[in-house]
Amino acid sequence: MVLPRGSKERFHVILIKPSKYDDDGYVIRWWRAVVTSNSLACLNALTESARDRHVLGSEVEIAIHLCDETVQRVPIRKWARSIKKAGETGIVCLVGVQSNQFPRAVDLAKEFQKEGIRSMIGGFHVSGCLEMLPELTPEIKEARDAGITLVAGEVENRWDGLLREAYEGTLQPIYNFVADKPSLEGVPGPLVSKNDLKYFINAQSSFDAGRGCPFHCSFCTIINIQGNQMRGRTADDIERLVRLNHAQGLTHFFITDDNFARNRGWEAIADRLIHLREQEGLHSSIMIQTDTLAHKIPRFIEKMTRAGCRRVFIGLESVNPDNLAECGKRQNMLSEYRRMLQTWRDHNAITYAGYIIGFPGDTYESIMRDVEYLKREIPLDFAEFFIWTPLPGSKDHQALYRKGARMNPDMNLYETAHVVMEHPKMSTDELMRAYHDAWSSFYSKEHCLTLLKRRKGPRRRLLFASLVWFRSTVFLENIHPLLGGYIRLKGRKNRRPGYPIESFWIYYMKRFADFFRYSVGMIQLVSEMYGLVRTATLPEFADYEDIATKPETTETAGGLSLIQKQKRAVVA
Repeated sequence: MVLPRGSKERFHVILIKPSKYDDDGYVIRWWRAVVTSNSLACLNALTESARDRHVLGSEVEIAIHLCDETVQRVPIRKWARSIKKAGETGIVCLVGVQSNQFPRAVDLAKEFQKEGIRSMIGGFHVSGCLEMLPELTPEIKEARDAGITLVAGEVENRWDGLLREAYEGTLQPIYNFVADKPSLEGVPGPLVSKNDLKYFINAQSSFDAGRGCPFHCSFCTIINIQGNQMRGRTADDIERLVRLNHAQGLTHFFITDDNFARNRGWEAIADRLIHLREQEGLHSSIMIQTDTLAHKIPRFIEKMTRAGCRRVFIGLESVNPDNLAECGKRQNMLSEYRRMLQTWRDHNAITYAGYIIGFPGDTYESIMRDVEYLKREIPLDFAEFFIWTPLPGSKDHQALYRKGARMNPDMNLYETAHVVMEHPKMSTDELMRAYHDAWSSFYSKEHCLTLLKRRKGPRRRLLFASLVWFRSTVFLENIHPLLGGYIRLKGRKNRRPGYPIESFWIYYMKRFADFFRYSVGMIQLVSEMYGLVRTATLPEFADYEDIATKPETTETAGGLSLIQKQKRAVVA
């Protein structure tokens, strides 16, 4: 390659967070989405650091391209042809790939390789399979045999070397770094520009203050890949990230730690965020994830809400003690649920909880009964329902794999909204009915009014916005809120291999019908929600209380029905 005098050779690093396919084979993509990718931000920061340190040599410039496929179409041919036309080279990195995204990631990698650009895939699916299983699974073998490099584990200590090997054309088929648990102190933290977040509601940034979790839930992949020993960034690291984001006008943050309450540096981080907020006027709106016992940590809730925590996701999982024991979630004490959620409410934080249905002992009737307990006796703002799924990388999946249990081989279905194996007490149709009915029950018009009446002041606006998000993605698009957004975008030819490409007229007639249905449905949904807000603000509900929100007494502590269930479980 002949370069103009004084110019540098360029090596392109294309970082892509892949989406997944819907049930019709179309890539899930939105005009505006909600959940950003922390993995993409991490790899972007590491690549920028490598570029600034000239890890490929002083005469080689690293050109970085970012794409989150949930909101952007991947311009495969445009990028590939531009690189080849300039006589340059590059590497495509599919980052943070979960099991349900793996089929799409492989298809993207193959398309780039047809254009002459090598690719590698990392994330939880590759890491979980290589760490927990005795052999390569069929989809991993297929990717390897297609010439795709597979990377397991965290790469903070390895990224420079991988980039050098990619540049030199010496990448190996598989790298397994799972045993290497790098320190996060002083490491470039996750960061993207505000422009890269322009397609997301609220332009929410994210960072992981730490990794790992000390608990032993059988369905969890985090503990087997990131470990049970907590590792974290320092308060100085977090301050730097917050300042860099505020300088861009980004003030909303999702701290992606699987369990921030068990981060040993949580208090130092909280104190630093409080200082920035109260002494320097750097106000941040924060969401965290934590466990059901965080309220017992002295000062945790008080300091986190002072620091700006407005939303908290809690691993509730179930109100059935048998189910909690089944999945190793013994730290979840039913008698503490109500007290824990009341404490967060007292500090004006909106609460979200993960709730799993389809445990081996579940029936349709038991699921719907427990959802009613959840609605009536627990002061929870949002329930996120998931179908019990043996995710690759979890103890559940490992045990079933070793037994030779029949599990659906299509990884696209492993997003916890599909049934991927037979249930001992319910048919697939019955379990799917329970899943959909759980959403319909909790987010019914009647219960949404209850949720709005329970909330007073400015948090009611946040509750309203999130209810619109949840109800629209579930009821109008039949997609889980964590995969959702606003106004679905599709591409006629952007379809999973094996599905037919529809004719121009048929496709656009269907898209027009879909858009019309969605628009009418959204107008009706928002109008209904505004009506519920007006009702909730009537004077007669100014002092509204119910069994879930009444101040705790000896008689109401934990919820009477929940205590009775717990006692029955102990006796049994």
